[in-house]
Amino acid sequence: MSDKKISVLKAFKTIIWPRRNLVFIGLILIVISKAASFVAPLSLKYLMDDIIPNKDLDFLKILIGVVITAILVQAITSFLLTKILSVQAQYMISELRAQVQKKILSLPIRFFDNTKSGELVSRIMSDVEGVRNLIGTGLVQLVGGSITAVVSLILLLRISTSMTLFALVPLAIFAVIALKAFKIIRPIFRNRGKINAEVTGRLTETLGGIRVIKGFNAEKQEHKIFEHGVLKLYENVKKSLTATAFMTSSSTFLLGVATTGIMGLGGYKIMIDELTIGEFLTFTFLLGLMVAPIVQMSNIGSQLTEALAGLDRTEELMNMTAEADLHHRTTTLKEIKGDVVFENVSFSYETDKEVIREVSFEVPSGSVTALVGSSGSGKSTIAGLAASFLTPQKGRITIDGKDLSKIELRSYRKYLGVVLQDDFLFEGTIKENILFPRPNASEDELQNAIKAAYVDEFTDRFEEGLDTLIGERGIKLSGGQRQRIAIARAVLANPRILVLDEATSNLDTESEGLIQKSLAELTKGRTTFVIAHRLSTIRKADQILVIENGKIAEQGTHESLIEKEGRYYNLFTYQARI
Repeated sequence: MSDKKISVLKAFKTIIWPRRNLVFIGLILIVISKAASFVAPLSLKYLMDDIIPNKDLDFLKILIGVVITAILVQAITSFLLTKILSVQAQYMISELRAQVQKKILSLPIRFFDNTKSGELVSRIMSDVEGVRNLIGTGLVQLVGGSITAVVSLILLLRISTSMTLFALVPLAIFAVIALKAFKIIRPIFRNRGKINAEVTGRLTETLGGIRVIKGFNAEKQEHKIFEHGVLKLYENVKKSLTATAFMTSSSTFLLGVATTGIMGLGGYKIMIDELTIGEFLTFTFLLGLMVAPIVQMSNIGSQLTEALAGLDRTEELMNMTAEADLHHRTTTLKEIKGDVVFENVSFSYETDKEVIREVSFEVPSGSVTALVGSSGSGKSTIAGLAASFLTPQKGRITIDGKDLSKIELRSYRKYLGVVLQDDFLFEGTIKENILFPRPNASEDELQNAIKAAYVDEFTDRFEEGLDTLIGERGIKLSGGQRQRIAIARAVLANPRILVLDEATSNLDTESEGLIQKSLAELTKGRTTFVIAHRLSTIRKADQILVIENGKIAEQGTHESLIEKEGRYYNLFTYQARI
């Protein structure tokens, strides 16, 4: 229960209070609208007890005019409420989505390694949806309903205290049932967001890996996994629907009992002249006005519960520590030479399972360092640490003598360029993908990057040239073509520090020859880390680090390592034989 209070207070403080001016206007409109709603039922007493018995035609005309005016006021205020609060709620949803997306982008790489992208899409798009009920329709119904119920209760007590108290008994029982139901419903809604994110995540993966699925004839098993997910979602929805249906049925029964009782009690009071027909009709209408919002509370309660559950999940994300932790990262780089030093660096993805251990080496500015070794030895982890995607648990990495863990990441990464093994391209044109790091680059800079990576060698054959649409993740291009676009992108970024992770892994022999030339140009004067399985591509590196079991087994130039006839020699001669 305390958790709910915290959420409600937090929601009020962060969402409603900053928009208090709009909410205040909304509340005034609600008061006007609800005041106008009482005109029709209150006029019934005059109609039945005064106007009709006295055949007062002039008063009848005035009464009809007043009632029509009240209905018009209700219509206008209802329109303005939608315009002000509901539109503002939708604006707020878009604002919140943008905030959540910004926060997610600020989180460390490790977070993305452990979370499905589809799940994050669900968190951004769906979890904030319910907020509209806090400032839109839910708020209107809650406040408006409360005003109507209180005013109706006062007027009902003035007409007949005994009849009012009789009607309140079943309403009190319904309120107790509703409160208990909401306690059950909130965790269900919270869990629904989680299940929904899991299902969306799997669906996104399925659509992204459609070629693998069809290639292995695995449509059936994917369908089963998705079917299991949607059934879990159905079970969750069924639970909330059952709780809501129980509340609705309870309200129908209890209100039926109240209405029947009022009919009998009211009829008896009219017979003994304690109540006029006009008062009885007014009482009946006012009772309807009081009961309707109380019954609506079950619906409003579900809406608000859903909104708060979504906010809870959003709050979890917003409270996560950003990658660029401003408390620790206080050093801003104005310029960079590019001297990189690893000092006794250790790193583990899981506790007590170090991937690299006590690694120390220096990479002088403008030099090329190649990382070689068997799969899983720790090469990509070292590259990830140099690129600031990961932070060492022990030891430190320095850039020009400054501790990388203390450097403000944006100021470091503007000097960084990466060409990864998974050469990710965005849906759009070839030109848009090359311009990604510098959208405002000049035509000359763009053309230089294209020529340096030999992109024009294949774009000249395309009808649309650089404006060719490449499909999601560049699916319409070959591996070699995608790789060259990724390299052109890095050339255009003009970095001081360059990380090439298997940059020639997807290339045929002809493309590799072209890329080797462009890489030689790209690495000139830049501090470069190269990971390569093809050892023939790194002969000219200034130093080669042979990584085995998370440690540097050998270090030196190609020639010196061949002379040693150690681990590097064995790897190189084995590949040469192949």
